[in-house]
Amino acid sequence: MSRASDNPADPFKKALTETAKVMADDAEITVSFSVDPPGMTGDAMRLPQVTRRMTRDEVMLARGTADGFALKRRFHNAATHARYMPQGQMARDLYEAMETARCEAVGAQHMPGTASNIDARIAHEAERKGYAQIRSQAEAPLPVAAGYLIRQLATGRALPKGAGTVADLWRPFVESHAGATLEGLDRVLSDQTEFARFARRVIEDLGYGDQLGDDPDEEGEDQESADEDQADAPESPDSQGDEQEQDDSEAAEDGPRQESAEMEAVYDETAEDEMSDETEAAQAEAPPEPPVPPPHSEADPNYIVFVTDFDEEVTAEDLADPAELERLRAYLDQQLEPLKGAVSRLANKLQRRLQAKQNRSWEFDREEGILDVARLARVVANPTTPLSFKVEKDTEFRDTVVTLLLDNSGSMRGRPISIAAICADVLARTLERCQVKVEILGFTTRAWKGGQSRERWLAEGRPQAPGRLNDLRHIVYKPADAPWRRSRDNLGLMMKEGLLKENIDGEALEWAHRRMVVRREARKILMVISDGAPVDDSTLSVNPANYLEKHLRDVIAMIEKRKAVELLAIGIGHDVTRYYDRAVTITDVDQLAGAMTEQLAALFDSDPRARARVMGMANAMRR
Repeated sequence: MSRASDNPADPFKKALTETAKVMADDAEITVSFSVDPPGMTGDAMRLPQVTRRMTRDEVMLARGTADGFALKRRFHNAATHARYMPQGQMARDLYEAMETARCEAVGAQHMPGTASNIDARIAHEAERKGYAQIRSQAEAPLPVAAGYLIRQLATGRALPKGAGTVADLWRPFVESHAGATLEGLDRVLSDQTEFARFARRVIEDLGYGDQLGDDPDEEGEDQESADEDQADAPESPDSQGDEQEQDDSEAAEDGPRQESAEMEAVYDETAEDEMSDETEAAQAEAPPEPPVPPPHSEADPNYIVFVTDFDEEVTAEDLADPAELERLRAYLDQQLEPLKGAVSRLANKLQRRLQAKQNRSWEFDREEGILDVARLARVVANPTTPLSFKVEKDTEFRDTVVTLLLDNSGSMRGRPISIAAICADVLARTLERCQVKVEILGFTTRAWKGGQSRERWLAEGRPQAPGRLNDLRHIVYKPADAPWRRSRDNLGLMMKEGLLKENIDGEALEWAHRRMVVRREARKILMVISDGAPVDDSTLSVNPANYLEKHLRDVIAMIEKRKAVELLAIGIGHDVTRYYDRAVTITDVDQLAGAMTEQLAALFDSDPRARARVMGMANAMRR
């Protein structure tokens, strides 16, 4: 008789664990189920959580994820992969996506049942990232599309909804540039080395050849050629003949001396052969020099990160199931209850200010355009008066995207994180009503005190000046193109116990900036909501005390210099003006209705003098 506390999902988890080990052909793999993002590190495989309800979506997602990891474990060689790895970021992403697609396609040939499971995983990812709503190439990641196209060509299977949208947006471009190369896919699919060369040719065809770095095959050929030249350096045949005649004459004159000379020659020859063998062995054992990795930061090429293997970019849905998000959102709503009056006033006031700037404006007394009926009376009074026309002025207001970057560090716990969540809630809802797209991002770390990055640092003997020494966690609460109603519950995740840890602001700000600059909107506004300086005990304990703060200043300077994105900061209980030129500090939601409304409305003011006047007044008030 089973106990009431038994989890009905346990038999399924056990069966899936054993299946994954068999498919991977590795009985030593450790399989776990977690709400953390799926991943595979070393011999540990982390799969999506399967709840007691065991819904079909949960089961199919777990199966598809397990199959993908197991097939990559079985058909992927890390050394071969690293040998042909490109240098540039886009080329690396393309290379990784195509290799993953290759492993899954080869697996589908050997084990056809895995194809439908992986389709379910792809469909889940496409739905979670909103791929079905994408309408332009600028919104569709090229590496993702390349992986989908390789999978489709290799398996002949139709792509799930959303994934097919991304693939179709890039299909004409890929086929026109790399169509001839892709025709050879079937011949290289089962050989990883040949496929790696094939992938590099595709990357070059797509216009990213400058990111490939040195060709590892050419390096190998050069080394072999040098070895052959060194080995093939004997004297010319003529000189060999002369020496042979001389040896014969000397042998006739002095037999004992010939025997001694032969023994010495044999000894010398043996020594030379041994030295040559040692040299060739050393040269064969020496690995090719790895390509120079790209800098970790565009703002500061000297900024060092010890390891990025454990960093993650996840969505809120990856860190909590829908039921938990709903519960956490209800808790946030309870925090909002006493503040409903202030929040409503802010939303209404801000909306009125912004919509006032969206009203039509006209230029009058033009020679052509729309007839100005309000001035027809002049024509009636004096028929010789020419007709008057008006022309509507263009407005750039609607072509705008705003990103809210929220500090999710442990120092924000309690009242500050509630205020940050309320800010994001109010601003997103209000700006969406004004037809301004809003993206909400968060940043923290996966662990206290360094996590797996520090463990590897310790295992490698504590090298000096390791740079950033913690595992980043960058969270997407709401993509810019997703409607607010679909992401409403996600903000509740900030109320989750254990989420808020360390904060490495510089890298988070650079991440948010990279996401913005590829957007098609003409105007981009990045708003940081933070409570002060970046702090990570693990990093600061082994680097200069200002290491993270300097990087944050460098990133801010880069963003302001490039001027592609307008940067504004909101300090929650702390003055952040020492980092950001355009900043406001609030300690409670009641202040939001005043200072925030003025500054946000000023951002959308078309008159730069008006913007400067409002920002200047705010700075004076802070002083």
